[in-house]
Amino acid sequence: MKKFIGRQAEIKVLKESYDSLESGFIPIYGRRRVGKSELILHCSADVPALYYLGKQAPTQLQIREFLREAARAFDQPLLAELAVSEWKTALTLVLDQAPQNKKIILALDEFQWMAKSSPELPSILQELWDLHWRDSGKILLILCGSYVGFMEKEVLGPKSPLFGRRTGQIFLQAFSYQEAALFFPDWSLEDCARAYFICGGIPFYLQMFTPQHSIAQNIQKNILNEFAPMYSEPEFLLREELKELEKYYGILMALSSGSMTGSHIAKHAGIPEKSLYYYLQTLTGLRYVSRKYPITGKKPAARNVRFEVTDPLLRFWFRFVYPNKTFISRISPSQAYQTLIAPSLSAYFGHCFEQLCIEAMPFLYDQEEVSAAFDVGAYWDKTVQIDVLGYRHDDRIDIGECKWGNLTSLPGLMAELSGKMAKYPNPKNITIQGRLFSRQAVDTSKLPQNIRAHSLEDLYIKR
Repeated sequence: MKKFIGRQAEIKVLKESYDSLESGFIPIYGRRRVGKSELILHCSADVPALYYLGKQAPTQLQIREFLREAARAFDQPLLAELAVSEWKTALTLVLDQAPQNKKIILALDEFQWMAKSSPELPSILQELWDLHWRDSGKILLILCGSYVGFMEKEVLGPKSPLFGRRTGQIFLQAFSYQEAALFFPDWSLEDCARAYFICGGIPFYLQMFTPQHSIAQNIQKNILNEFAPMYSEPEFLLREELKELEKYYGILMALSSGSMTGSHIAKHAGIPEKSLYYYLQTLTGLRYVSRKYPITGKKPAARNVRFEVTDPLLRFWFRFVYPNKTFISRISPSQAYQTLIAPSLSAYFGHCFEQLCIEAMPFLYDQEEVSAAFDVGAYWDKTVQIDVLGYRHDDRIDIGECKWGNLTSLPGLMAELSGKMAKYPNPKNITIQGRLFSRQAVDTSKLPQNIRAHSLEDLYIKR
């Protein structure tokens, strides 16, 4: 049996809602593959529950399948034989036939597809909730969706019939790098980090990487093998959610080597800059791309925005696989790895390590008992590029330098970090501290007093 990992806070929210004497209505949303369905099924395992997965299908077909699922879930075979033509009747009949001595979980997954074929469904659920379910104390209604924009507008938004009726909500995020390491308890921290650089915190992808294989073998087996799910996963994701694929592919190709300004993306992707921002807005709405601004302690200026692929698998795939698919199809996975990936992988991981270190800063601040508010990110201008920057509201600024490769010259690295600390604009003369992030531990006795060192082991302290 597959082990369920993490999500303790979300499990607590759902359990408390189910155990409550009042009915609950909890929307759950988040990007694809993040584990929403697994969370629902895990929390529904030992209680009366009806889980239905919506589809891109006509209403009548979905209602028939919904009734069949209800017949199986509640051991009421006659439900599967009913001829029902609309959702209000189907939902009412099913809840009437459900066990009456316990609270019921009714989970409608991929709700956006149900609502697309039946636009009246949110209003029907509002009516049933207001008139029957809310005061009964007998139902926990879960609406789950992968289209974040749809869920925020059509379920949570002020113009939705369901607005103001939720008793809670869960925006399910990808696992942090520390949580992702729980999938590989026997791996070294370096390999845990490498897996995170490729799979991110998406459990579906992490589960594909098997602990008995090395990182190189997992890349060959899961990403360079044309019969493996991850080989075509980015294409399936994008085809399901987007139109004008060639434009999105061009943008993601342009971004695959790092963050870029709008003008650079437009030039590389061959898209007029005025048209570009529609496509970028769509990708950011899907959480595949993000906007980045230099951290200065002030409101960022729109002109300083850069865009970056924040989904690790998409970034890896568009960097190494998509541009070389024809070549990959003609050679073995091991040859493809040695030829296309191995020579550039360490440098690629170096950039990924910078992102991990940014993610680690709040954990470090927590360990250091920093109570002040802070902003974390990076900084850039025409004279300097700073990998990690923490702007704290207790008059401290942390400037970090990241080194994934071997440390060949600690004094040289210290000089580089000190130079960046000096170039950061600091008109208020706030105290600046340095932080060195590296895979291996360094001799802290050789560091200046205003510079701290953090090894990979320090970053995984809560593992």
